[in-house]
Amino acid sequence: MTAPALSRPTRIRPVPPVNVLVGVDPVHCRPVRDAAGLAAHHRIRHAVFVEEQSLFTGTDEDAHDARTDVVHVLALHAGRPAGTVRLYPVGPGEWLGDRLAVLPEFRTANIGAPLVRFAVAAAGARGGRLMRAHVQQANERFFHRLGWRTDGPVETYVGHPHVPMCVEPIALCPWLAGTTPR
Repeated sequence: MTAPALSRPTRIRPVPPVNVLVGVDPVHCRPVRDAAGLAAHHRIRHAVFVEEQSLFTGTDEDAHDARTDVVHVLALHAGRPAGTVRLYPVGPGEWLGDRLAVLPEFRTANIGAPLVRFAVAAAGARGGRLMRAHVQQANERFFHRLGWRTDGPVETYVGHPHVPMCVEPIALCPWLAGTTPR
């Protein structure tokens, strides 16, 4: 009996590289810490709220932007500014999140959820027990999926219908808020 002839292995042809990040989250949210980050934060808000949605005329900046206790958050997608949110205390243990904005070219890149989660965790880490937001009606379901609840009837906010919503920061993600060990 003769042994079967061994065939020669075929060569694997190289394929062009694919631009995919495997196991790495391309979205990074962080508080703004310098003038360049703040400028990017305001550019995104202006593009979304003034130019695209016409919610404001001229600028969406207000007195809250000058407060020292405001946290301006910038989301980067693969290093590029993609979205923003700002949050600030409105009473003992209570925070308000607003100006959540994602540039149109990043809306399919899952930027909004990390921004909202980061804002809630940031409020919780700063002693927040309740976070509120005025959410555009079209985004109410999105916030429900993130653990928020509707907190009253539709109201007029910046001249347009919005839904008041709230969430308890620690209940949403305690380890991210820094209240429990990971």
